[in-house]
Amino acid sequence: MPTQPKAQLLNSLKSRFEKNMHRHKGLVWSEVQARIEGNAAALASLGKMEASGGEPDVIDREKATDGYVFCDCAAESPLGRRSLCYDKQALDARKENKPEGSAVETAAAMGVELLTEEQYRALQALGDFDLKTSSWIATPKDVRELGGALFCDRRYGKVFMYHNGAQSYYAARGFRGLLRV
Repeated sequence: MPTQPKAQLLNSLKSRFEKNMHRHKGLVWSEVQARIEGNAAALASLGKMEASGGEPDVIDREKATDGYVFCDCAAESPLGRRSLCYDKQALDARKENKPEGSAVETAAAMGVELLTEEQYRALQALGDFDLKTSSWIATPKDVRELGGALFCDRRYGKVFMYHNGAQSYYAARGFRGLLRV
């Protein structure tokens, strides 16, 4: 995934931040930018989120760490992160028609986390996401041990959580990343 030059990435993030103030009321871009610029790893992760179509934006401020929480806010699951099975174990188990990779390992390589169900529902409170696609979410260990994995989407004005075999992959299913800065 090629990334944008730093200045171009910061301009994209600033523009999105200013256009979507409802996602982060009371926050100030200059403070967010200072935090990003002071963290090279976060800047690299944001670049990968942006390059893969995630349209990252600030969605929260953590009081305990005084940090900012970024999340993929693209209307649909990021295009550059679709057609992935859930994790490496699922990928290794496929004998034929293997996808390019897995959501868990791709997220780790990007330096981001998969959203939990709670985080996904919180994101959906900020807008309507995944109206045509779906996104893998962090799956509890007991479900994963039984071969399953969880994903969410929004249909009929409601947010739904479903299950599927972790080995499955679809052109309309990707994942959304979460980054704490």
